[in-house]
Amino acid sequence: INSAAATARCQDRVAMAELARGAGLPFARTRFVGTPAELAAAGEPAGPLVVKSRHSRRGDLVARADSAVRLRELAAEWPEEPVVVQDFLAGSGWDHKVWVVDGRLFAGLRRSELAPEGGGETLPLPPGELPADWRALALGVGEVFGLEVYGVDLLDAGGGAPLLVDVNAFPGIRGQAGAPEALAELALRTGARAGRRASENGPE
Repeated sequence: INSAAATARCQDRVAMAELARGAGLPFARTRFVGTPAELAAAGEPAGPLVVKSRHSRRGDLVARADSAVRLRELAAEWPEEPVVVQDFLAGSGWDHKVWVVDGRLFAGLRRSELAPEGGGETLPLPPGELPADWRALALGVGEVFGLEVYGVDLLDAGGGAPLLVDVNAFPGIRGQAGAPEALAELALRTGARAGRRASENGPE
């Protein structure tokens, strides 16, 4: 459904941040720092950091580091992994997961995996309960990145303002009523359009 180019833009977190911030989206400040070993060599961090693999994929590194000791642990576990860092935002301790399928919103709440009690199941959140600017931001991501199916992670940046911290072109939309049907409908429409174009162009 998504183009290869659009998907690639979401797999490199440096490119992702540059595109989002260049378009005026409130994306978390993201800095490429080399490997965890290079980051650890810089000594004690000025404040809590979120350390992420530069290249987004299943099982990638996403961890909170509050001290040089933690950075050295990450360096031992991920010695050659290219990473980026974002400043840790405490927020409410909940991540807002928003998924979009062809302009249709689905949403959920999940305890931040960076919090001590983090992780667990995603609680359903009716999209209508999201503030209008949060919904507009989620839809705007699709326009900027050229995506039809995607997920975004949003945090409360203070005062109710949303902060975008990640974009996923391969979202796992679990437990969302209507999402499988919306995805199937989009796939069928996309396939039908491709078939019509092939028919109109005829054999070469």
